[in-house]
Amino acid sequence: MKKYHLLLGVVVLGLAAALFWPRAQEAKKEEDSLPWFKGNTHTHTLWSDGNDFPDMVVDWYKDKGYDFLALSDHNILSRGEKWMKSASIKNRQKGDGPSALEKYRKRFGEDWVDIRGEGSAEEIRLKPLDELRSEFEEEGRFILIEAEEITDRFERHQVHINALNLEEVIPPQKGTSVVDTMRNNLRKVREQAERLGKPIIAHLNHPNFHFSFTAEQLAEVVEEQFFEVYNGHPGINHLGDETHPGDEQLWDMANAIRVGKLKSAPLYGMATDDSHEYHGGNVSPGRGWIMVRAERLDADLLMRALERGDFYGSSGVTLVDVSFEEDIIALEIEGQPGVSYKTQFIGTRKGEDSAVGEEFDISESLQPVYRLRGDELYVRARVTSSRDHPNPSYAGQKEQAWTQPVGWKKLIGEGQ
Repeated sequence: MKKYHLLLGVVVLGLAAALFWPRAQEAKKEEDSLPWFKGNTHTHTLWSDGNDFPDMVVDWYKDKGYDFLALSDHNILSRGEKWMKSASIKNRQKGDGPSALEKYRKRFGEDWVDIRGEGSAEEIRLKPLDELRSEFEEEGRFILIEAEEITDRFERHQVHINALNLEEVIPPQKGTSVVDTMRNNLRKVREQAERLGKPIIAHLNHPNFHFSFTAEQLAEVVEEQFFEVYNGHPGINHLGDETHPGDEQLWDMANAIRVGKLKSAPLYGMATDDSHEYHGGNVSPGRGWIMVRAERLDADLLMRALERGDFYGSSGVTLVDVSFEEDIIALEIEGQPGVSYKTQFIGTRKGEDSAVGEEFDISESLQPVYRLRGDELYVRARVTSSRDHPNPSYAGQKEQAWTQPVGWKKLIGEGQ
């Protein structure tokens, strides 16, 4: 009887596997075939400290082939009525050439531009997000995501957090320390997401701006899942200095602490523009973006994909595919004529004395692969092109791409 039960169990398991396996394979195939969407999540306009009209900014990104854009002005949502003096707009513009208002009129026509007053009292109305959506959004082609750069500080330390897919403005929450300030703002983001029943993503901006964060502080706030590994603003100390690690080093240092000591999920890395200037200035658009793999072009679905880590950051390199199955990381790079690519698989191994951010392997293939050895806390990939960045934010910059850390879920009890 026992043999009969054992045999029956094997048959049942075999049938279950036979039924499940094709469905699992089909689900995996569908996931791999999902489209990639290009977007920037850190953008400024005249609604705060940018120097161009929001519609001109949106028009630039849409024209350059972006699929989604978040206008993330400081401590404000682009809602309601806002007028700005023409003189103030002109004062923000650098260099010679046509004024922002002249360009605005030429692009959209006199009927689109709302002006009141004369002379020094002349003002221009800034278009709110709902009007921008009516003008620019196209189903399946381009969407705008409502966002805010929650701009806070503790003493000299800048605590700037971009909240994506918001519906209500979140004022800076302040705090008794850098960590406390960060947590207070993240709590408000989470509360809004739970109350509205929608995914809202918060990413910490430019951690090296004024060298505001240490790796230990980034690691401690485990509520934060995202940070900018690359920000295109030239003044945010991306490479660090003699006494401070660069942003990418901070990423590895914080993730080694999170996964190795705190048994918590690592930070995911965003690449963004942080654009402010659109008339020849040096804080310009088009330097960094994210590629998100989602079912379709929808704000909530994009946020869910970010939560899953199904995205990569880029400053020019395009990846056709990124996968992690059965402890194997595999990439497929979209090659360009005359351009070579170097993929570094980077991570930290288990153990107190392990090197942080070690280079595990290197490949010059367009289809680089890395098999985990089993002693890694996490592994990520950085792809560097031989091509110079066309609009560099620092000297000698090359086009790159950054994938998200993998291999850590088993270590914190989430499976893989």
